[in-house]
Amino acid sequence: MKILLLGKNGQVGWELQRSLAPLGEVIALDRSSKDYCGDLANLAGLAETVRQIKPAIIVNAAAHTAVDKAESEMQLAQTINADAVAVLAQEARLLNAWLIHYSTDYVFAGTGIMPWQETDATGPLSVYGTTKLAGERAIQSSACKHLIFRTSWVYGTRGNNFAKTMLRLAAEHDTLTVINDQIGAPTGADLLADITAHALRTVQKQPELSGLYHLVAAGETSWYGYASYVIETAQKMGHNLQATVETISPVPTSAFPTPAKRPHNSRMNTDKLHANFALTLPHWQAGVTRMLTEFLEK
Repeated sequence: MKILLLGKNGQVGWELQRSLAPLGEVIALDRSSKDYCGDLANLAGLAETVRQIKPAIIVNAAAHTAVDKAESEMQLAQTINADAVAVLAQEARLLNAWLIHYSTDYVFAGTGIMPWQETDATGPLSVYGTTKLAGERAIQSSACKHLIFRTSWVYGTRGNNFAKTMLRLAAEHDTLTVINDQIGAPTGADLLADITAHALRTVQKQPELSGLYHLVAAGETSWYGYASYVIETAQKMGHNLQATVETISPVPTSAFPTPAKRPHNSRMNTDKLHANFALTLPHWQAGVTRMLTEFLEK
């Protein structure tokens, strides 16, 4: 069985190369791949890639994820996050292949305090959120077999992430200010990849489970709480930092103006995923601790 993976070098794509390997022959591409086109900005090349490979499963881990840059790169974000996804969905339907795609909490307005459910009304605040929602709808309207996983606050050991940034700043400064009015759940790329592989095994036997799911780690925190946990954990592991938990100051989102608006409420209800796939999602702190251990003990 052939599995076409797009975005192989991103945080999620890197982990998917590992988790998908037992399921079949993984053909992993990125935008600089030579043998096939893995560039989602090249719609014709992307369609030709799918037709040549004829995969049973297409996993799209590529996206225009630079949230602020998307505000000034509207057409590029639209092409990568929506138009390319529509091409993948169409080609998947023609092949009767599964399409796995990742979306975001940014499709919601981020109001209130209740965790968002899959059936809740959307209301993106940014170009990024708008184009990701358009990608979701393109898949749903194509009638292809699919799994869409909405997630949030993704991190991985590979590449840069919020935790690494906080550790670097804490080593350089004795005080930090971190936003405390955005709430979500830090979610590991390894968790996303492992759940994807599990779900793929299941839906091949139960195709009626095709659809949209929320997938985030259990629990919730603010960016301030996340930063505090990272710094406290690093100190317990014996790392000396100038900043401590006591010298981190919580501030509102308005203290850090950005081109794109961020949702304040990124809580996501995962009951549907639990019920359909018999899964228990670990608490966000478990994954962050594991990531910090791998990073700090190198």
